[in-house]
Amino acid sequence: MRWLHHKVSPALILLVGNLLITSFSAEAKSLPTRIGECQETRIAKITTRLMDDTTRRPVPGSGSAVSFRNGGYQVSYDEEEAISRSRVGDRVLMCLVTVPEDCPPGDDRGRRYTTTNLRTGSSWTLPDSQHSCGGA
Repeated sequence: MRWLHHKVSPALILLVGNLLITSFSAEAKSLPTRIGECQETRIAKITTRLMDDTTRRPVPGSGSAVSFRNGGYQVSYDEEEAISRSRVGDRVLMCLVTVPEDCPPGDDRGRRYTTTNLRTGSSWTLPDSQHSCGGA
């Protein structure tokens, strides 16, 4: 990933893969809503994908999950190293990269975000749900 700085106040122009990010809000209170839009937020919780129903403890080896102060959430069936290196309270930049099409009304699952931890410089691209819209 390359960072491109440009005098667009208060924007930051960012190149993530082939996606040029041009819209950026600092410490947002909501999620990005348009593809290419980014919001800065902080990590609220890091855990595993699954929690034990009885003990309410994380299930090791079940994947990664991360929640954000702006209400965002990302999940993976795999253990994500970039998430494991992150800490609660880290500043991150969340960028909306894909939105599923032809979803049932009211089912907005399956949005994918590229999230960059601003402390570590590591990024990950994950969906906001284990299943996309219309799925299980």
